[in-house]
Amino acid sequence: METLRRAPGNVLALVGIGLIALAARPLHAASAAEIDRDAGAALTKLYTNQPTAKMLSQKAKGILVFPTMVKAGFMFGGQLGEGALRKHGKTAGYYNSVAASYGFQAGVQSFGYALFFMSDAALGQLDASRGFELGVGPSLVVVDEGIGKSITSNTITSDVYAFIFNQKGLMAGAGIQGSKITRIDKR
Repeated sequence: METLRRAPGNVLALVGIGLIALAARPLHAASAAEIDRDAGAALTKLYTNQPTAKMLSQKAKGILVFPTMVKAGFMFGGQLGEGALRKHGKTAGYYNSVAASYGFQAGVQSFGYALFFMSDAALGQLDASRGFELGVGPSLVVVDEGIGKSITSNTITSDVYAFIFNQKGLMAGAGIQGSKITRIDKR
């Protein structure tokens, strides 16, 4: 009976140790060429799976794509990834995205996301800031299947549209609100 009472605690301890080990590994800093390749592949797949994204890309002033974000947590969590800003189909800069969270959470997940900047003002805020925070500043709409079906070229009213894609792992939800985006130097 004593063994049964300790089982949940042991499982939680093992999960915690696993997450700490995963977080302690040095993250691979991607080169500019790797980010460009992954961003292009991610957008191609997104456009195939979400026709609304393709339509928005034709009107967007810029598209910031993070092909792979890694999220891990056990009570406290964080997520991190690198991406590229595309203007007129070409890379105009590199960025990282970082977020922290707390509360009941356990697991590891990867996902990607793309931000479609629909106005010069919104894109200007990204360019001018030392740390652009999602959910603060320009209006942001996270597009899911339901919203995606209702967006047409005549109903685009928000400054920024976000698509989350390629979710994998054992952690509920892939949130981007509160993520801080910062320009990085990649040569």
